[in-house]
Amino acid sequence: MESHGVARSIRARTEEQRLQDLEKIKAYRNLENQILSQSASGTYNFALFQLTTELLHLNPEYYTIWNIRRRCLISDLLFRQPCELSPSGASLSTSPNATKERPLDASLPSPSDPIPLYHRFPIAGKNSAGLVASTALADPQRSDIQYQAPNSEGRESDGKVLRSELAFTLSAMDPGIGHPSTAGSDCTGDMGNGTQPSVQDAYQGRTQLPAWGYRRFIVAKLESPELQGKSMAEDEYAYTTKIIGFNLSNFSAWHYRSQLIVRLLDRRGGGDRMRAAFLDEELSVVRRALNVGPDDQSLWYYHQFLVSQISEYGDGHTIAPALTVDERAAYLRHEIEEINDLLEDYGDIKWIYEGLLECTLALKQLEQRAERGGGIFDVKTWLVKLQALDPMRSGRWSDLERRVRD
Repeated sequence: MESHGVARSIRARTEEQRLQDLEKIKAYRNLENQILSQSASGTYNFALFQLTTELLHLNPEYYTIWNIRRRCLISDLLFRQPCELSPSGASLSTSPNATKERPLDASLPSPSDPIPLYHRFPIAGKNSAGLVASTALADPQRSDIQYQAPNSEGRESDGKVLRSELAFTLSAMDPGIGHPSTAGSDCTGDMGNGTQPSVQDAYQGRTQLPAWGYRRFIVAKLESPELQGKSMAEDEYAYTTKIIGFNLSNFSAWHYRSQLIVRLLDRRGGGDRMRAAFLDEELSVVRRALNVGPDDQSLWYYHQFLVSQISEYGDGHTIAPALTVDERAAYLRHEIEEINDLLEDYGDIKWIYEGLLECTLALKQLEQRAERGGGIFDVKTWLVKLQALDPMRSGRWSDLERRVRD
């Protein structure tokens, strides 16, 4: 059996190994229950934040825990209130102006920078002011706390927190720096005992959606006006390139890339020729990937996104809005030819037929007419093939057939 491209197999275990696994499960459940219980009480503080670090080391796919970590960050670590006390009674924040975020003036970790294997926050009360200027135990339900604009010191401090969080997401997503659940030992103890899969196998088996969502939240904070931030689109685009280079099947990286591109081009400020060249390069990238993995849904998702950028004539918020109708039609015809070539070697992959239909219908809509001659015949042939390959979606294929006839 395979899951996300990683083969799964049943391995024989000794009684000792079985008991060890049960202990790990028990420890994991205890940690999980502790986090969920404290979250239910509404106490989003630094102690809970540290617990989420432990659990995400074990399971970086846990969406709820990423959300709890986000709540801790917003409720406590980034919103510093005056006169709040740590559990030891020491005041951790005395400035009424210390509140939310930070500037992007300080250098951020680039996609190629080495990141420590594990991201850790200092223990509260042990010189944590340098990294987290306040770990006040704030109640998010309180209405008497005044959240004011951060001063320069507050922005710098919160910037360190956010940049450290950015590094934490790298440890959950980047195979080049190790993976929290497979690399060595940390504060949770050695969970491997020689039975864990390799870093690369574990990485390829992860969807990474929760970590990518948290990363987008952190980036948005770093870019915010409150922190005097500037766009990170260039760095984030480069990071998606790095991740895709390691694993073409990373759906989250392709999706994030699609969200960045138009903003990236607007920021670069290039002319129509540069934008068209960028579109050509992105199409080339995904075509090369499809030649390697024509059955990869992630690649077809991104290809569909690029096709939509071509077919949406009159929409100025696209990759190359200045393309004429004839130029757009030429792009779509070329894509149909390229995809059709895949059928010579991969005649039983449904995504190829879906790609052909998407491009053909986009071309028809663009030109307000159906393809001449063999065009309609080909579309009907593709639909028949799709009905055979994916009968569970027969309603969709019937709808597409009606669109072809109309």
